[in-house]
Amino acid sequence: MSVSPVGDGHVDAKPWRRGPLVKAITDRAASISALPKPKLPARMQGFPYRAPAMPGNAEPLDVASELGVNYQTEWARGPGARVTRRVIQAGLLSPALRALTVPDIRGLDRIEAVNGPVIFVANHHSHLDTGLLLTSLPYRFRKRAIVAAAADYFFDKRFKATVSALVLNAVPIERRKVSRDSSDQLLALLRRDWSLIIFPEGGRSSDGWGQEFKPGAAFLAIRRVCPIVPVHIEGTDEVLPKGKSIPKRHKTIVTFGDPIMVTEDDNARELTVRIEAAVTLLGDEQRSDWWTARRLAASGTSTSLSGPTGVVGWRRQWDRTTAKAAKEIKSEQGDRIWP
Repeated sequence: MSVSPVGDGHVDAKPWRRGPLVKAITDRAASISALPKPKLPARMQGFPYRAPAMPGNAEPLDVASELGVNYQTEWARGPGARVTRRVIQAGLLSPALRALTVPDIRGLDRIEAVNGPVIFVANHHSHLDTGLLLTSLPYRFRKRAIVAAAADYFFDKRFKATVSALVLNAVPIERRKVSRDSSDQLLALLRRDWSLIIFPEGGRSSDGWGQEFKPGAAFLAIRRVCPIVPVHIEGTDEVLPKGKSIPKRHKTIVTFGDPIMVTEDDNARELTVRIEAAVTLLGDEQRSDWWTARRLAASGTSTSLSGPTGVVGWRRQWDRTTAKAAKEIKSEQGDRIWP
């Protein structure tokens, strides 16, 4: 190995370090490092473009979320949003639903003499229930209808909350606990003559049978002193049942019942029982006929919305399947259903 002397008397064991190639590379690296650094996007920069870092020994502040039950929907009832909603419902929502099902709408004559505001109370099996009921309403109710929607589902993300408020005129409500803010907001809208669509079961059925009605609708009707219209929806659990994401075509029936007149002296729990009985009556009417449904109600043998009690899940599902099969056989035989 060759070595070369250095000026101070030492011997340089690696003379290539002083060669022209190394010098050229070093000079190039220095010139590159001297260039101005490109400006990063604001989302990639620190303070003041982003929130400052929280010191490790500091307690974070509780910042109220703007989603969920705190989402503000008043903008969705402005003039521009109302026009946009009518266009979307007529041009997109209704055709999309009709591509899956053309509902058989019954009982509209029962609400011809009713003036708003009205609380429409229906059973709940599918996410399609809201759109189907909304588009089945006469226009005089639909144009001033709001929907009580689960805050934890429809308003958990910004985009979903905006779409729900704009397309359905949905208002977030708590369904897992009693919320004074939710009830006050709905009551204020009822007093401004908006009608309300609400599903008092609080959630979709998981096995095809219904769930016990909660007293929220009755409470609001008593406070506002407005009529309640019971509604029974059949078939949406076949189009898009809970847990499924791909819908299929199937027949659906929307049946409107006689209005339940309310006074301020009514008891909310007793009124809730009357509402559930009215929706149950419509279910029997849809499965049989007007007379049979009332005969069953008078004898106390109406078909419960919640299905058989005291049996395991598979038996409830079996009974539900058997009831559907019997109804389909009767339909194929051409038995007349009146009216």
